[in-house]
This record gives sequence, structure tokens and C-alpha cells, in this order.
Amino acid sequence: MEAAQRKAQHRPFCFSVKGHVKMLRLALTVTSMAFFIVAQAPEPYIVITGFEVAIIFFFIILYILRLDRLMKWLFWPLLDIINSLVTTVFLVIISVLALIPKTTTLIVVGGLFY
Repeated sequence: MEAAQRKAQHRPFCFSVKGHVKMLRLALTVTSMAFFIVAQAPEPYIVITGFEVAIIFFFIILYILRLDRLMKWLFWPLLDIINSLVTTVFLVIISVLALIPKTTTLIVVGGLFY
């Protein structure tokens, strides 16, 4: 039983549920950014989406390098929750703005990915 617990503790980030969720989030955000770029959406849409891609990528690299285990002075679950809440607020605003009548189909699709 101890061996099973030890294996669960040392599971690589990419194969964990948290890793799969972050990778899926990154894929959806990059897809949405690609739609905004192709549709030549207003720059704030692209910039905020690119900002989110950079933050998600930063967290993925941080967890892959296991820096969360080295920096124990930060409470990582709370940091993830704050990141998710800020992302939600930004992306809900972008999604609503993308649905304004003077938009193209690709901008609407990009906004709906959020």
C-alpha cells in the first residue's frame, strides 16, 4: 500500500488530472486566440487572450519543473483559484464584447470558446 501512495505522490504533472485540465485550458485559449487573429478582431481581444495564454503557460512550466514543491511559502491552490477567477472575469468580458452586433462569425466563435 505504501508503494501505491508513493507512486501517486510522484506522478508527473503532465499525467495528473490537474495537468490535463491545465493543458485543455491552454488548448482552448490558444484556439480562441487563433480565431480572434484570423478574424482580425480588435486588439484588446487578442492582447487579453495572449496574456491568458502566457499565464497558463507559466503555470504549466512552473508545475512541470516542480517549483511549487520548492516554494512552499506560497499557497498554490489559492493562487490557482485567484488565477481562475481573474481569468473568468476577463474572458467573460471578452466573450460578451465579442457578441456585439458588428462582429464577424470567427470573432463570435472565438468568444464562445471561453
